[in-house]
Amino acid sequence: MAAWLRRAELGVPPFYLISDPDLVLARAKRLGLPVDIEATTPDRAVSAFSRVLPVVPLAARFADRPGVADTANAAGIVEAIERAVDHAFSGIAAAVVTCPIAKKPLYDAGFRFPGHTEFLADLASRRLGREVFPVMMLAGPDLRAVPVTIHVPLSRVPDLLTTDLVVRTGEIVAAELAGRFGLAAPRLTIAGLNPHAGEGGSMGDEDERIVRPAVERLRGRGVDAVGPLPADTMFHPRARATYDAALCMYHDQALIPAKTLAFDEAVNVTLGLPFVRTSPDHGTAFDIAGKGVARPDSLIAALKLASAMSAGRPK
Repeated sequence: MAAWLRRAELGVPPFYLISDPDLVLARAKRLGLPVDIEATTPDRAVSAFSRVLPVVPLAARFADRPGVADTANAAGIVEAIERAVDHAFSGIAAAVVTCPIAKKPLYDAGFRFPGHTEFLADLASRRLGREVFPVMMLAGPDLRAVPVTIHVPLSRVPDLLTTDLVVRTGEIVAAELAGRFGLAAPRLTIAGLNPHAGEGGSMGDEDERIVRPAVERLRGRGVDAVGPLPADTMFHPRARATYDAALCMYHDQALIPAKTLAFDEAVNVTLGLPFVRTSPDHGTAFDIAGKGVARPDSLIAALKLASAMSAGRPK
């Protein structure tokens, strides 16, 4: 709602919610926000956007308990994601922008995917009849960072990291930077797993055994890639000027610099899908839910980036 209220001030592109209109209206009243809600259809949303917040109604209803993760809302959350994908595939929507979800109540209700990304990939794979390999990227004004392994314990990273995985991730990132971000010749910098990128094997052999062959294979396939490089020297301003995206070997290696540089502006982008998907880079923030103090910056950035990517132009 805050993003809609600032639509003219910040140039927010037209969007519609897939939600329970009664929930949205009740939340606006609770917070005292001057938001007019209109239940509508996707094809009428753009024309309505300047005067009302368009809401495409769900069949499922939501329990309005701010700050409480409720399994009763799981059906509506899943329905909203499925319908958003339907709209993207049919061309009704140019992109999908998801808000954070609480995973535990979904798991308790029988949801079998680790999160949004895996569910979206499964929906796309079933539509296309082939496997879709999703890649997570945090995109901010000064850095695009990609974790090759994502939500896994650090102790498992060396076992999960393979040359094929690094290559596959790098190829998808390069292709999406060209196709969705309008970069003619994307440049990738690839971090080492270990301190000092392994120091020639004296601090672990994964960088020489896994990462370096991946970089060589990427270069052999026409991707402008360098590495493995020590991660602690990859993110200062002069280093960032030499590449368009940084491939990192594990979650925090990518997300710590991305969120440090642009916590309120970074956007979570899923590459490798047949449609554009973005999301704010933060979580559900149950501790401030319903208090009217949440900042809309990252959501607005996600909406703007989704619009730019769907047009195939650089951010």
